[in-house]
Amino acid sequence: MDEGSLLTERFEEHRSHLRAVSYRMLGSLAEADDAVQEAWLRLRRSDVSEVENLGGWLTTVVSRVCLNMLRSRETRREDSLDAYAARPTHPADAAAVVGRGDTVDPEQEAVMADSVGLALLVVLDTLTPAERLAFVLHDLFAVSFDEIAPLLGKSSAATRQLASRARRRVKGAPLVAEGADLARRRRVVEAFLAATRGGHFDDLVSLLHPDVVLRADKAVGPTPRPLVVTGAVTVATGAMAAMQRARATQPALVDGTVGLAMAPLGRLFLVLRFTIEDGLITGIDVVAEPERLAGLELAVLD
Repeated sequence: MDEGSLLTERFEEHRSHLRAVSYRMLGSLAEADDAVQEAWLRLRRSDVSEVENLGGWLTTVVSRVCLNMLRSRETRREDSLDAYAARPTHPADAAAVVGRGDTVDPEQEAVMADSVGLALLVVLDTLTPAERLAFVLHDLFAVSFDEIAPLLGKSSAATRQLASRARRRVKGAPLVAEGADLARRRRVVEAFLAATRGGHFDDLVSLLHPDVVLRADKAVGPTPRPLVVTGAVTVATGAMAAMQRARATQPALVDGTVGLAMAPLGRLFLVLRFTIEDGLITGIDVVAEPERLAGLELAVLD
């Protein structure tokens, strides 16, 4: 076997691990594959004859690539989401979970998100690049702080603090709804999502109070003002209009209670907060304005 083939074989041994690290760092399957490809290109340009732990070397390389991508993401965020998110064209569509376009295979992206946990990706998207790298590498892949610190240009102690801060965000604030009440709310919210995904109109209507009110930020709809939609049938009709797009959404803790978070490409785009009374949804607040999203406390729902 020639040297080039041997190098390819050694890289392929680590590809799945590198893809797993990159996906949790970036939340986007396409970007994760780009990061892995860049790691391969850097490997080909490097002399690794003295490298004893190629897996560790490649993890470091792909982590640096991901960190750079995260740091440059803010300038690309709006363009990326505009390309992947379908804005509602009718006020009733504000009830729908906004989805993505056709550039990336939605099914493959959804399977990957489900395997990792979309809610985790949503919370990770609220972290700074440094916090995200420290948490992902240490808590999810058991990389030591001594190894992570040089990537961030910080001390091991400072890197440990970044991971700790990220961990608190992932865990979330104390729950607003406890015990049985939280379980009941979760069942209603999950049923709402399942009915939307499955296109079960009657099931969705049965979850909504006849006078349910949906309020959505102006960022969600086609008008320059916030949207207000009333009535179970109207709200359910809007949700049915985007039933294929709900795969980018999962339940999450929102300000200590159960809501839905949508994250195309692993990036938080909008949140649905629910008011539930006597087992029925009486109000839905669709939060999409960046300032409001930044003020939400999001966490992973066990």
